[in-house]
Amino acid sequence: MVRGYANIDGLNVMTANERRALALGLSAVMLWSTVATAFSISLRYLTPLQLVTLASAVSWCFLSLRLVQPGRRQALRATDSRDRLFGLAMGWINPALYYLVLFAAYDRLPAQEAMAINYSWGITLALIAAPILGQKLSLYALLTSGISYFGILIIATRGELAALNFAQPEGVALALLSTIIWSLYWVINARKTIDPEVQLFLNFSGALPLLFVMVWYQGGSIPASWQGWLGGLYVGFFEMGIAFVLWMGAMQATQSAIRISSLIFLSPPASLLLIWLIAGEPLRPYTLVGLAMILLGLWLQRRADR
Repeated sequence: MVRGYANIDGLNVMTANERRALALGLSAVMLWSTVATAFSISLRYLTPLQLVTLASAVSWCFLSLRLVQPGRRQALRATDSRDRLFGLAMGWINPALYYLVLFAAYDRLPAQEAMAINYSWGITLALIAAPILGQKLSLYALLTSGISYFGILIIATRGELAALNFAQPEGVALALLSTIIWSLYWVINARKTIDPEVQLFLNFSGALPLLFVMVWYQGGSIPASWQGWLGGLYVGFFEMGIAFVLWMGAMQATQSAIRISSLIFLSPPASLLLIWLIAGEPLRPYTLVGLAMILLGLWLQRRADR
């Protein structure tokens, strides 16, 4: 048996665990491919604060039901009080701050632009993690980062690189800020050993009181349309809930995390297709070129990590 494959007469045959990991990983990627469209459509009926609050409440309910299972409940009980407080406090970063900033970016930018820029979080994570974790950034890492950020520049200027005319600087800044917040969240959690689902449950438990206070402070408004409620339910259940569980299942079932994690490169093209077909956004050449540069930088970085 080699890395999840059985060798039969010289042929590599994928094992049942690897097939299961591939199916789970593809399912998660398929769901993540829909969320840019879901964000864009939902924000036609909701404010960013309404969407993050409603979606977080849905996700909290989903995670609570997951914790009813004996194994998950035992994982929660095994989490010491210090880690529980840590998890609750981290909820102010994710989901509260991260999704507020991300949805604010989607509220200002076309979905294709916000989605493409948000996919640069892998590069941002590498740049932030290195100094915080005491690692040195290689010249190669800086070059791959430069390729991705050049792609962001193409999108931010909407192809007008010579003029450096930023069409929506506030939206671009928010999209980039969301990658920084997300990266900081992962770096801070890097050395914690809390069960992932327990950690998410604690995060959402800590975020909801803050979000409810913010909604109350802004007048306590709730979605008035069924489209808003449906959007919040979809984002909360699929983006913040089941997709994560599927992805964690894939990573636990596989013998090669790199192979499964590479599936994420399928998501951006699928997202663009759905943005065009469902959200009704005409795809712009500058987005395609910029996204290709972002993904090229990420691919080169991941190749070096191998």
